[in-house]
Amino acid sequence: MAINLQKGQREAINAPKFVIGLGWDTNSTSTGTAFDLDASVFVLGDNKKLLSDESLVFYNNLASPDGAVEHTGDNLTGDGDGDDEQIRVDLSKIDPRATEVCIVVTIHDADNRRQNFGQVRNSFIRIFDAVSNTDLLKYELEEDFSIETAVEFGRIYKRNNEWKFEAVGAGMKGGLQDYLNKYN
Repeated sequence: MAINLQKGQREAINAPKFVIGLGWDTNSTSTGTAFDLDASVFVLGDNKKLLSDESLVFYNNLASPDGAVEHTGDNLTGDGDGDDEQIRVDLSKIDPRATEVCIVVTIHDADNRRQNFGQVRNSFIRIFDAVSNTDLLKYELEEDFSIETAVEFGRIYKRNNEWKFEAVGAGMKGGLQDYLNKYN
């Protein structure tokens, strides 16, 4: 049975291989254009910076250089139930310099489309065992991000040789570029 986390709560991940599932629904709006949300993963070192440019895994770079993080592909519509995008993680392959994996979701072209996370609902991140398809952890964002165009859903970090997940739920207004500035 999955552990449902609250914002700021941390829990150990007791599986070296797992899948991160991210899901959301969009409200009907009068923006006139469809939503396209994108999941991105930043693999960071001790200095809280990307290990390399290729350590940013997203729709345009589907795998980290070590093969530990793999994006399964861009979902352009987010229609349907369940996960809208997934990321496979194998911590047994991860670069030994990696100490954190930051998971961010952004709205593609949000400024031009006049969209923000206040128009998004039922957002969640879950971590599940890829073999048994059993949820290990789940965090549902309950805040209304009315001006933010990017949200850090959570982070996986290494402490005392143990990997843990933290439910973050923090937004930014500048989209993916804000996170690139922060982690590059």
